[in-house]
Amino acid sequence: MSELLIKSFELTRSKLVKSVEMLDGANVDVQPVGFNNTIHWHVGHVLTVAEQFMFGFPIKSTSLPANYMEFFATGTKPADWQGEVPSIKVLAEQLKDQMNRIKVIPAESFSEKLKTPFLGQETFGELANFAIFHEAIHLGQIQAMNRVIETANTK
Repeated sequence: MSELLIKSFELTRSKLVKSVEMLDGANVDVQPVGFNNTIHWHVGHVLTVAEQFMFGFPIKSTSLPANYMEFFATGTKPADWQGEVPSIKVLAEQLKDQMNRIKVIPAESFSEKLKTPFLGQETFGELANFAIFHEAIHLGQIQAMNRVIETANTK
């Protein structure tokens, strides 16, 4: 099962990173009408939530700065950002690094029971699968937002 999870993570993450690297930098901080956040926020959110699910951020993992919770946790928004927010380029590099760390998680870890189930997920493997699902949802949002922004820019 762990091989399938890693393969799915790699597929989704590679598509996300390619999409992010192809973005027009002027579009990433635009919040189109009808959307709650920006592309910049979505990219940081995916990174931060995956770090939470896969590595116990911010308590067990120090691979990302602790202030990412203030910028990208569920319920945050760019309008409230204060301080130095990491660039899209930095976030893309961190997404790649995170994927490398995910790939070396021991296979036996995926069958471990969670201390507290999360949204019906009872094992670490189920939580990893949920992280992939979460990432794919946000990838779709990023792609939709980018299309809306590009369409508005051509008018």
